[in-house]
Amino acid sequence: MCGIIGIIGLAPVAPLLVDGLKRLEYRGYDSAGIATLTNGSIDRRRAEGKLVNLSELLERQPVDGTIGIGHTRWATHGRPSEINAHPHANERVAVVHNGIIENFKELRSELAAAGHSFETETDSEVVVHLVRDYLEKQMSPQEAVAATLKRLEGAFALAFVFAGRHDLMIGARRGSPLAVGYGEGEMFLGSDALALAPLTNRICYLEEGDWVELTKEAALVHDAEDRPVEREVKQTAFSGAMIGKGEYRHFMQKEIFEQPAVIGDSLHSFLDPLSGTVQLPDLGIDFSAISRITISACGTAYFAGLIAKYWFEQIARQPVEVDIASEFRYREAPMPESGLGLFVSQSGETIDTLEALRYAKRCGQTILSLVNVPESAIARESDAVLQTLAGPEIGVASTKAFTTQLTVLACLALATARARGSIDAAREAALSQALLEVPARVAEVLNHDTTIRMIAADMMEARDVLYLGRGSLYPIALEGALKLKEISYIHAEGYAAGEMKHGPIALIDEDVPIVVCAPAGPLFEKTAANVQEVIARGGKVILISDAEGIARAGDEAAHVIELPPVDPFVAPLLYTLPMQLLAYHTAVLKGTDVDQPRNLAKAVTVE
Repeated sequence: MCGIIGIIGLAPVAPLLVDGLKRLEYRGYDSAGIATLTNGSIDRRRAEGKLVNLSELLERQPVDGTIGIGHTRWATHGRPSEINAHPHANERVAVVHNGIIENFKELRSELAAAGHSFETETDSEVVVHLVRDYLEKQMSPQEAVAATLKRLEGAFALAFVFAGRHDLMIGARRGSPLAVGYGEGEMFLGSDALALAPLTNRICYLEEGDWVELTKEAALVHDAEDRPVEREVKQTAFSGAMIGKGEYRHFMQKEIFEQPAVIGDSLHSFLDPLSGTVQLPDLGIDFSAISRITISACGTAYFAGLIAKYWFEQIARQPVEVDIASEFRYREAPMPESGLGLFVSQSGETIDTLEALRYAKRCGQTILSLVNVPESAIARESDAVLQTLAGPEIGVASTKAFTTQLTVLACLALATARARGSIDAAREAALSQALLEVPARVAEVLNHDTTIRMIAADMMEARDVLYLGRGSLYPIALEGALKLKEISYIHAEGYAAGEMKHGPIALIDEDVPIVVCAPAGPLFEKTAANVQEVIARGGKVILISDAEGIARAGDEAAHVIELPPVDPFVAPLLYTLPMQLLAYHTAVLKGTDVDQPRNLAKAVTVE
């Protein structure tokens, strides 16, 4: 995840900005920069690569100023380079940005037609131009930012400084976290409390849609409608664990709510929104010549592979086999010539997946791994690697690692489809756009947290819970059941919805909640019929669907969770979130150890 820090201070801020960025290095980055105000003018320093490069640049070309913003960037829109590094700036305003501006192409075209000239390949630059445009219409900085935010679509966090305004910094969040730190005659902004830890122990977390005006003495928070609001200022403990959790009770909860940001980071690594195409790094693999993809993984990563099978086969027309890694090599599967072995692991150290990789390698397969840790054993033994940008995942039950795996697999499926000629440019652009909208839609789903907590209170006394899904939502049903088992210790099973009548329906009674993932679409009617079969036998249905699906089948459900309508291609990414939140809140209510459930480990390194 990209990192943000901002300081209105009493002393020169450049060293403090760099120190703050060092505390954000754990998120990963490939360029960094800062901007300060010197005698009223914006002064920037940016460097590709690690922070040591920025530090050396600042030694050669120091900057002054008691107000400034800093950023660590993963290359997203645009390659890693100094010109694409943040902060972006013109003579009036400088900005740092985490996240995705979904509608940046439309905004860029509009601004270019009005005479604006763009220097970078990033979506972030449109924010600078929009703000300058409003400032030139005699708006105040606050008015310009408020107007700009209303034009932006997506999930993002932003921090601004303005030429001539040593007394003002503005921050904004929508779907991507941002914290305000309170000092004595100083104020701070940060992506998380860790960035601000040595500077202050008084933190306020902006809520969804908030934007904030900072001066040296105070913070004035506005909601999405620009109304002044009060947000609680919390005293934080300076332990690593407390700082790491930030405003959240558990790491798992924090990691669930980080998903708009990390999905956006992972998307930006592979999708070029200007062209509407996936741009993979040079993997040395000819995806048009692959005879079969064999996907192997364990646990939640295995379910990611099951969903990818739908994408590869439906969109790319690429034959795929999916195997649980702990079983794969023992059946001594024959491997085809020109086959690709695709191995998925958060840690990159899972021993079953590593042994499956070695078997495939002995069988002459090209090996591609998808991992969150590029220095891991699985990555080292692969021919090519795709990295998810989930950042560290502390909770044992996988959340953001899973959705970033899905994100990268979706991009890989589109790239394979283009290579095989099974998708035209228009369809690729449409599916790419659907992916780019996912972070904002995920943020919308997270707004149902309170509703889902209430449903969990109704579910926590159950001995058994069933999960149903059809098509690419069937693996989401499996994942939902696994999450509930892992952390609440309630017995749960996931089934393909059409399989209910082949046995599991015998388990249905009034004490068995049934969680049904059923977005409106070509498979909806069949799943709705399965829902009616369950209700007719006294089952308590928790229906997760969009407005159309709920209108058609939600009347008799015990509970409904309404998700935004999306292209079926990206539905698995959205429908994962209620599964995670249901499991999390049920476990919390039952008093189990959410982050470290009994008998489980984060990385399984023995067979």
